[in-house]
Amino acid sequence: MKINSRYVALVLGVLFVAGIVYYFSTIVAYVMVAWVLSMIGQPLMQFFQKRIRIGRYQAGPTLAATLTIATYFLLSAFLIWTFVPLIIEQASFLAGVDYSAINQALRDPLDQLTVGMRRIGLLAENESASDQFLAATANWVQPSTLGNFFGSLIGVAGSLLFALFSIVFIAFFFLKEQGLFDRFLMAITPSRYELEVKRGIESISRLLSRYFGGIVLQISIITLFVWVALSILGIKNALLIGFFAGLINVIPYLGPFLGALFGAFITISSNLDLDFYTQMLPLLLRVAAVFAILQMLDNLILQPYIFSNSVLAHPLEIFIVISMGAQINGTVGMVLAIPVYTVLRVIARVFLSEFKIVKKLTGRIEKV
Repeated sequence: MKINSRYVALVLGVLFVAGIVYYFSTIVAYVMVAWVLSMIGQPLMQFFQKRIRIGRYQAGPTLAATLTIATYFLLSAFLIWTFVPLIIEQASFLAGVDYSAINQALRDPLDQLTVGMRRIGLLAENESASDQFLAATANWVQPSTLGNFFGSLIGVAGSLLFALFSIVFIAFFFLKEQGLFDRFLMAITPSRYELEVKRGIESISRLLSRYFGGIVLQISIITLFVWVALSILGIKNALLIGFFAGLINVIPYLGPFLGALFGAFITISSNLDLDFYTQMLPLLLRVAAVFAILQMLDNLILQPYIFSNSVLAHPLEIFIVISMGAQINGTVGMVLAIPVYTVLRVIARVFLSEFKIVKKLTGRIEKV
């Protein structure tokens, strides 16, 4: 069988790049994060360059890039100023929580759950849902655990600072010199493939810019929705629950469920003095109602817009890709599945467009 030299060169090139990425994985991670930040920052760059004037002169790329980076830092400072005190306060509270008190507050419903689980064979006669709940939560947040966590955080502070400096430094030049990342890739591309690689890079940049921009919009909408809805319904720590729900929703499909569990846990732990049936249960039902509406909003509007329209893939296709990502590397695989799949689709369209399956999977991105 005759082997096409083009495919051999492509496979060898992919293997070589994969080896380089693996060996220099940390540096590659810095570059990729900086590239993502530069793509998200493009609207800010354009805004600053068009709107900021000093006399007769408009802001150039250097000033615009500096202001974009400064905007990132201001936004980060605002988030830290807003949420870190809430997190520390809640962590301190949870460190002193008597989980047996939570168990006692939930004694009656847990006893009913025990009866039901024994009836269907999920629990033995000598086991109870109450005991299992207490055992599962007893060591969640202890003072020693918090101390070890903050001790570890201090220990890696130097590495975090170096990573932050590296990412900001690289992102600045990606913002200032448009196409710098593209030119680097072109420099390591054989001359005969330059045109194809250039088209591929342009498509990948546009698709991923739309995707990451959509992710930022999704986090903002979910945080605002949950915060406002829970605040209106009288739920404590609504802003913290909303922010967590927005961040965790980055995990496709599983995120809203985890956000709801977090909201229910915070609600229970913040209201241990309430009677379960007359006071706490109505609060939990309000939290559940908000997250049920959020789930519909996310499934019907946000996810189709972000996961389908932004990367131009069918919803079923997206679901299968996310499931494969979960199978390969769990939660991290789910988060990275769509960006990686987008890159692979573009590469396949550029180099393997003669195959029927490739044409079917990449038909919607032909004009991107």
